[in-house]
Amino acid sequence: MSIVKIKDKLFETSIPEAEIKQRIKAVAEKINRDMEGKNPLLLAVLNGSFIFAADLMREITIPCEISFVKLASYQGTTSTGKIREVMGINEDLSGRTVIIVEDIVDTGLTMKRMIENLGTRNPASVHICTLLLKPDKLTVDLDIEYVAFRIPNDFIVGYGLDYDQQGRQLKDIYTLKDV
Repeated sequence: MSIVKIKDKLFETSIPEAEIKQRIKAVAEKINRDMEGKNPLLLAVLNGSFIFAADLMREITIPCEISFVKLASYQGTTSTGKIREVMGINEDLSGRTVIIVEDIVDTGLTMKRMIENLGTRNPASVHICTLLLKPDKLTVDLDIEYVAFRIPNDFIVGYGLDYDQQGRQLKDIYTLKDV
């Protein structure tokens, strides 16, 4: 277990890179089986999911495409509960199989808003893939088919996730350390 300092907070390793890569490979294998013959569009939610989306896509062996959307709901270490769309979707989603690729689902409010937004674009189906899920924090009912890790309700950084825009580059996932 290593400890890193980001700004004014200490974080300790909770999920090492090797374990992350192993779980991503397992999620990709499930997507490969489930989406055989469908050419899904991976819709990665920026900024946090960019590393996960890249590693996931490298493990997917079926034809697929990727695009990005940027939504924001965090400020510091807590979710504001208010989601504002920053960068929208340019692709025609009519009749497409869409897989939303998210770094973390906690309350589920961002994901619910995204699904509602996508529904107006007539996709054939919408699926959710997340690196991290905080099941105890979910406030809405979501069908999350692809989950790499279920984690406790801790604040985490690394592997694309940040604390005030810092720490995204860390290869492991770190949990805020109680001081």
